[in-house]
Amino acid sequence: MSPGASADAALSRMCHENVEYLIVMEDEKYVGLLTEHDITSKAVITNKQLTKTKVRDIMNNRLPAATTDDTVERCMQLMRQHHVRYLPVFEIHSFRGIVSSDDIIEEAVNNRMEIFDTVVRRDSRFGVLT
Repeated sequence: MSPGASADAALSRMCHENVEYLIVMEDEKYVGLLTEHDITSKAVITNKQLTKTKVRDIMNNRLPAATTDDTVERCMQLMRQHHVRYLPVFEIHSFRGIVSSDDIIEEAVNNRMEIFDTVVRRDSRFGVLT
């Protein structure tokens, strides 16, 4: 999504693509993220006309960033610390994508058996579980 696009166009695209956020790019570079929450809290609630409100005026361009080397735990820590649900991910200075809180939950669910098995093995050494 272009920063010069209207909030109305952004919201329409979100609905059409069934997504909660759009990556805002300019000249093929990441410049920010626009979420449904941004549109609601910065435009709808303040009675701005969505057709006249530009994405650049309501997007979030101050999110903490993760790197491709960061662990899931580090991403969770950044999200908690900054009260955000999305993190842009960079490799050196190249934008690679977005990690969402939903991605974190999915990763935890997918690895739950591994985590559970580790806990069971550890506890069974002490006679707690067999």
